[in-house]
Parts: sequence; C-alpha cells; structure tokens
Amino acid sequence: MVEWIISDGLTDYEAALDFMENRVGAIARGEAEECIWLLEHPPLYTAGTSAKAEDLIDPNRFPVFEARRGGEYTYHGPGQRVVYVMLDVTKRGRDVRQFVKDLENWVIATLDTFSITGEIREGRVGVWVERPEKPRHIDGTMREDKIAALGIRLRKWVSFHGMSINVDPDLSHFRGIVPCGIRDHGVTSLVDLGLPVTMNDLDVALRKTFESVM
Repeated sequence: MVEWIISDGLTDYEAALDFMENRVGAIARGEAEECIWLLEHPPLYTAGTSAKAEDLIDPNRFPVFEARRGGEYTYHGPGQRVVYVMLDVTKRGRDVRQFVKDLENWVIATLDTFSITGEIREGRVGVWVERPEKPRHIDGTMREDKIAALGIRLRKWVSFHGMSINVDPDLSHFRGIVPCGIRDHGVTSLVDLGLPVTMNDLDVALRKTFESVM
C-alpha cells in the first residue's frame, strides 16, 4: 500500500526534509507504508550534489538549500507541484536507472492525459516538450522546454526527494539559476502551453497513472 498525502498551502522546505528523513527510516524498518507527498513550497532554490557554483546566477533572490539529492540547481515555488516519492526500490528491482526512468515515464503518462507529449532526452534528466512555435536554434534544431525536473536520493533502497511538475509557476523565477545546469533550453508549464490545468487536475492524473507505470 502507498499512502498519498496532499498538503494545502505552502510547505516549509526544511520541515519537508525532516518528514522525509523520518518516513524513509520508518519504511526501511518496515514500520510505515510507502508514501507519495504532493505539495507546494514557497519560492526557493535547491542545490543537488552535482550543483555548480556558477549556475547560481542570483544567490540573493530566494533562499538556497542544500538538497542532498542527485542533480544540480532547481527552483521550487507556488504553482509547481512537488511530488516527493518515498518508495521501496527493492520491490521495484533494485535498478536505480530503471527507477528514474519509471518516474520520468510516470510524468509522461500524466502529461498525456492532457494531450501533451512529454519526452526524455539522453543526457538531460527530466521531461521535455518540443516548442515548434518558437524560433529554432542556430543549428536548426527545434527548441525544447523543460516541464518537469527530477532528482532522488536513496537510503537503504528507499527513495526520497522526487519530481517537480510546472503547473503555473512564475517562470521568471527560474532566471536566478541555470536549471539543472542546462543553458540551451527553456522552462515551461502546463498553463504556459495554453492548458487551463489546476493543481487538483494534475493530482487526479498523477494518481490515475501511478499504478500503470510504477
């Protein structure tokens, strides 16, 4: 059984870290069920274990937290659905790469319910959408924007941290960092793509597609 938690309002980042630390320990000891936590944070930047100092463009714009997860700099804020996944990877084959791919495919399946084609790109963790309406790059390649970021950590084969999906955040807030260390592509959201999707709409879709992918 997986417990689903949906938090209203904005959840303090450090409080979320404390909750995950405790829950992951309890899951590893067999004292608690797996858990998926859906929430929003106040505006902040997080630095993963591969974050580069030069990618923090405006360090004074929002609070910056060491996330202790994989990946580089990411932004969290209102209008973005953060999906923290506290799941037993042992039950899912103990294959970390496959687990990450399954999370990406979960996002892709969820986006598909809104008729959005999300895609994975080699060397770029996360989920991307093509933007044919935008001018192409100088080399002629189509522009792509990131709609979902992903970064996890494992302890005793239990995952924590997870994903963030942009529903309707202030996209200008991403300008204080180089998101995930990628400079040649932009960031988008469901609403930016022209879809009047609410946070509740996304939550319903996430729950609907979870069992078929994870």
